[in-house]
Amino acid sequence: MPRVIKKRIVKKTASEIKMKGILSRIKGYAGERKNIFVAAAIAVIISSAAITGFFIYSHSLKREADKLGYEAYKTYYGLYQKQPIPKDEQYKKAMELFKKAYDTKKSPLSLFYIANCYYEMGRYEDAINTLKDLNQKFPDDERFVPLSYFKMAMAALKKGSSEDALKSLDVLYNYKTGSYKDLSLVESGKILEAMGRSEDAKKKYEELTKNFPQSPFSEEIKTTLVKKEKKV
Repeated sequence: MPRVIKKRIVKKTASEIKMKGILSRIKGYAGERKNIFVAAAIAVIISSAAITGFFIYSHSLKREADKLGYEAYKTYYGLYQKQPIPKDEQYKKAMELFKKAYDTKKSPLSLFYIANCYYEMGRYEDAINTLKDLNQKFPDDERFVPLSYFKMAMAALKKGSSEDALKSLDVLYNYKTGSYKDLSLVESGKILEAMGRSEDAKKKYEELTKNFPQSPFSEEIKTTLVKKEKKV
């Protein structure tokens, strides 16, 4: 009878078991790292696509807004019209186009011209409110914010509020860019004169001639001051 050969059971040592566990964990970690890498790659691709899509969409909106703005600009100034139309109708149509341009792409230019349309139509309170909206939404725009304060002053004068006009001109004078300081002084002087505040007006004029000798208003104001001194 043949002898039964017993299969030898090889017992694993503690170190072998430990090593196998480490290898298993390393494989699992590598798998997780792979999944993380794939997920990150997908996230980057999605983000890139979203950013690209945004810029394409933004460019498309800008192009549409520019087109509307150009049509509004032509209407506002009455350019290339086949037949002339009444001024109120002209400004109303221009305002509608500027509003569409603004709704398509937010812009201080559109708001400024919307305010101008209100101004030309005699709706001075609406003009002032639109300019305030411009200053609030685009406080750092150095092209239109100074202009908006000047226009607010002119609208306030039309409403009969000289004090509000002076306040807007004072803000314009102290605006960070220093734009239109000379204009602010000369207009403030005129308003003060109209209010009977001659001495205050004189101070504005003197400041203008002293601090802004190269201003186009300077020579005119010097002549005015000389004439007034002769009368005295």
